[in-house]
Amino acid sequence: MYRAVTRNIEVSVEPFYLDDRSDPSQSRYVWAYRVTIANNSDAFVQLLSRYWHITDGDGKVEEVRGMGVVGEQPELNPGDSFQYTSGCPLTTPSGIMVGHYTMRDAAGDLFEIDIPAFSLDLPDAGRTLN
Repeated sequence: MYRAVTRNIEVSVEPFYLDDRSDPSQSRYVWAYRVTIANNSDAFVQLLSRYWHITDGDGKVEEVRGMGVVGEQPELNPGDSFQYTSGCPLTTPSGIMVGHYTMRDAAGDLFEIDIPAFSLDLPDAGRTLN
């Protein structure tokens, strides 16, 4: 489990390899990752958008931006949490992801919270943080 805390909002990520969706003979490796966002602050926040910086094992970078997560823009009151699962295909057997969410507070002010860097490694391989 990987964790980052920004403004008392904790983002935890647990990646896992999807063997049944992967095909190494075709250079297709697929991971899922479960994200939990916990609002440990004393203020209302809403997740508006996401940014991912994905680096594969060859150093190729892909940047992904989009509104919300899994089609939602969750609102989190103090003490609330939101969990979702998504996925990432790569053409290499390892990679790393890192990013941030853009949030809005009750006053309408925007700010970013960190998504921790996490590695995508085959189950038999050792974890590396590039």
